[in-house]
Amino acid sequence: MEENKVSENTNLENTFDEDSNTQELEFKDIDYALQIKDLYKSYGHKEVLKGLNLDVKKGEVFGFIGKNGIGKSTTIDCIVGLKEATSGEILLFGKDIKRDPLKAKELFGYVPSEPVTYEMMTGNEYLQFIASSYNMIQSSFNKNYEFLVKKFGMTPSDMDRKIREYSHGMKQKICLMASLIHNPKIWILDEPTVGLDIMVYEVLLKMIKQFATYGRTVFITSHNIELVSKVCDRVAIILDGKVATLIDFKKEPLKRRDLAKIFFKTYGDID
Repeated sequence: MEENKVSENTNLENTFDEDSNTQELEFKDIDYALQIKDLYKSYGHKEVLKGLNLDVKKGEVFGFIGKNGIGKSTTIDCIVGLKEATSGEILLFGKDIKRDPLKAKELFGYVPSEPVTYEMMTGNEYLQFIASSYNMIQSSFNKNYEFLVKKFGMTPSDMDRKIREYSHGMKQKICLMASLIHNPKIWILDEPTVGLDIMVYEVLLKMIKQFATYGRTVFITSHNIELVSKVCDRVAIILDGKVATLIDFKKEPLKRRDLAKIFFKTYGDID
């Protein structure tokens, strides 16, 4: 990590400070954190995404849900650049993931459904490595590191252990911490609660709400309907490669308690 390179607002403590709810000048006039336009993705002759369209606003928690195999993970893989769409456009704060991948990828933190790390590293070394890829200065890293270690209930001895010695839950914590270490503008969570104990689950809920309260955006996919109904401002249900249902809980708050029914009804599983 270099002392002379850092993007603005990399201090998580400042981000969660109510007095620091600011956006860089570059993004102040952008209304959407994520835009997906006519997204198609095929695997051979199998068409998974069939013209998916989605607009995710700045500062909201957005849920993206559907049955297994319906295209949720494919959509996220296209958003973060792990897979290339057959056609269509994906913009992160106006940056095209295909035309300007490095600029786009600087803007998000991503948590995959299964923990993926360099397990020969210690937890500390891994977070240092992730931070260096974003050119964070050491002082910003130190502040964010201390904040996240405390938030997720890790100890100094935990962070000095090799990741290969961690439990599944600890590996998931490290992935969550790595996704936040550079204080991204959009936090992309793919099944983030897998392997988390109840205490960390509650911490995660609070962090999702805090993250969005102070100007950041969360995009989350989960089979945990209760989680989605608790934390999301809007929810999209995907069916047949497109968004079938879009619910705005701010406009229709009573639908939070009925999300499971709406989900099953979308798939024709209940009358």
